[in-house]
Amino acid sequence: MKLNLKGAEKIDFAGILSELGLKNINPAFSTGKLDAGKGKRTIKEIFSPVDGGSISKVYFANDEDYDHVIVTAQKAFEEWRQWPAPKRGDIVRQIGNKLREHKDALGKLVTWETGKIMQEGWGEVQEMIDICDLAVGLSRQLHGFTMHSERPEHRMYDQYHPLGLVGIISAFNFPVAVWSWNAMLAAVCGDVCIWKPSEKTPLTAVACQNIIKQVLKENQVPEGVFNYIIGGAEIGARLSEDSRIPLISATGSTRMGKKVGEKVGARLGRSLLELGGNNAIIVTEKADLDLAIRAIVFGAVGTCGQRCTTTRRIIVHENVYDVVKRRLKKIYNDLPIGNPFKQGILVGPLIDKAATENYLAALKRVVKEGGKLITGGTVIESREFKTGTYVNPALVEAKNEFSTVQEETFAPILYMIKYSGPVIEAIKIQNDVKQGLSSSIFSNDIRETETFLSHFGSDCGIANVNIGTSGAEIGGAFGGEKETGGGRESGSDAWKVYMRRQTNTINFSSKLPLAQGIKFDL
Repeated sequence: MKLNLKGAEKIDFAGILSELGLKNINPAFSTGKLDAGKGKRTIKEIFSPVDGGSISKVYFANDEDYDHVIVTAQKAFEEWRQWPAPKRGDIVRQIGNKLREHKDALGKLVTWETGKIMQEGWGEVQEMIDICDLAVGLSRQLHGFTMHSERPEHRMYDQYHPLGLVGIISAFNFPVAVWSWNAMLAAVCGDVCIWKPSEKTPLTAVACQNIIKQVLKENQVPEGVFNYIIGGAEIGARLSEDSRIPLISATGSTRMGKKVGEKVGARLGRSLLELGGNNAIIVTEKADLDLAIRAIVFGAVGTCGQRCTTTRRIIVHENVYDVVKRRLKKIYNDLPIGNPFKQGILVGPLIDKAATENYLAALKRVVKEGGKLITGGTVIESREFKTGTYVNPALVEAKNEFSTVQEETFAPILYMIKYSGPVIEAIKIQNDVKQGLSSSIFSNDIRETETFLSHFGSDCGIANVNIGTSGAEIGGAFGGEKETGGGRESGSDAWKVYMRRQTNTINFSSKLPLAQGIKFDL
């Protein structure tokens, strides 16, 4: 099967499926044989937002499949946690090398299944490779602290132990990178993972398991260290309620996260939530506008506005507002939109027709509230694009207090908001939303940028200066505050969430002194 979408290179899609081990109908889960579960399974066909064509099919897991995977993972944990951390790190190193070998094919599958442009598809796989590299180094640095005891001839320190089973619920927009952020760190920590990919993009999950299975087999890694279960919201609900899984890491909407957090909290489990964003870029009158414009456009239209870090608001000083508006309108009118496999295209399709409907509905609401559509806001109709998922990104003049602006619409809508006065006024506008993921300021004035980074500045988990809201590196902890969920993934000390902390006190004297000077003589 060779498909030549108009203006794009010929891509051997059959070759991609073959290289990644994908079949006509793919397994519902990753461990054992499909007959491990006896119940009936439904089959779901996966269509590409690129051209509306069928890619492949998958089985959805049933109750027996779910229990089989959990029991297999529990058994695997008993052995895996006994492997020395550097040995676990070496497995992750080999996984990273396998991803390098299949970067081209997996990146193209990401584009095919999600609609993001090919550069972003390859970039997502590179994120996976990068987190593997970070995790390998981390495997020799799972360190605790030593403390001085108030009691003579006593030693105190803390250490970290594997937590157990980690449930990973990922979203369609980053179908493989977010899994790897969690799975590779959890693996070197000694945990085992159960991955529930988005039902919109399950094929990339199957492909990842196929890529790494040779490494696992050659190194006699116990079956069940890396697992996936394909299904709908009911699988996510079961993971959240399952007391056998101490940690649930969930990426998605705030609405979904509240449900997960409630279920996990009810059993006193741990949750790592990466939820909605309503990210803003502040452009002061002292900004480098050339720099700011590039960052705004990438942040607003990259992945067709379907990133949690997408730039959704720009808060622009009145003295440069008209210039920024004019320049953005010109760029928006000339954006290369279309087939994401074609070189030079910057904006691909939305994930499905429901996303298109949400996009149009949000624009209708904001105009009704008093917003003004500057440009964009239409569905692209042509012979080439019959899916109904290609849209012209919208630029809208609005006020921050509009209810539509306060919400996250997972689509390419950028709201322009004017401010006057000192930068603190812009910061107040930026912070006046329920979400708190990513934020940015463009200014060449150190007083403005330091105010933005101070304790009374941005209230987001990510605060950038003279770069946009998207494109975080894996070396830093990723996550946000407020309705973004408070979770942290990827770099820095995010690894600690996958482990349990233990404080140890050792008495090497022949006496038993008590802390706080307490006397308890028998």
